[in-house]
Amino acid sequence: MNLKLIKGMRIIVATHNAGKVPEISALLGGNYELVTAGQLNLPEPDETESTFTGNAMLKARHAAELSGEVSLADDSGLSVAALDGAPGIFSARWAGPGKDFAVAMKKVEERLEEIGATDRTAWFTSALAVAWPDGPCVVVQGEVHGQLTFPPRGDRGFGYDPLFIPTGGDRTFGEMEPAAKDAISHRTVAFAKLRAALID
Repeated sequence: MNLKLIKGMRIIVATHNAGKVPEISALLGGNYELVTAGQLNLPEPDETESTFTGNAMLKARHAAELSGEVSLADDSGLSVAALDGAPGIFSARWAGPGKDFAVAMKKVEERLEEIGATDRTAWFTSALAVAWPDGPCVVVQGEVHGQLTFPPRGDRGFGYDPLFIPTGGDRTFGEMEPAAKDAISHRTVAFAKLRAALID
């Protein structure tokens, strides 16, 4: 089996969030036809694994098996050292059913205050998996480390970006120009590894 992503091939992106497609397309160099699981009406699997890589592989395999096509999935989130890595794989769930990350960011601040933690060390993780129908699954992981700041700053980006200052910087991801964030983000690191593994 040829474990390479060939230019022009169709790839199923294991998400129901169509907003992810332009970013993923750009990170893959714009060389593929990307179709979401949502467009194909594929059901979303329960994310039952305990790691980012485990959930990415689960989602990619699920989409590949149902579609019969090569599928790509990502799983990402924020981990806080003083909270033993939480919210971690539950990052989206902390935002509640309405995906309100103002609620999630407040929850992070409240949890740190509850335990009297002064350590603000945190990191973003992005795990990417590509699965072949009835075949193997390739998975990679990227991270970016930094510190949390309160209150949140900036209205760019998404999720927990307004809380996170990458190591060596003085602005949050929420304050940075998209190109500056993309140059160092966890997702960029992961896609660079994926391209090195699967693209000629």
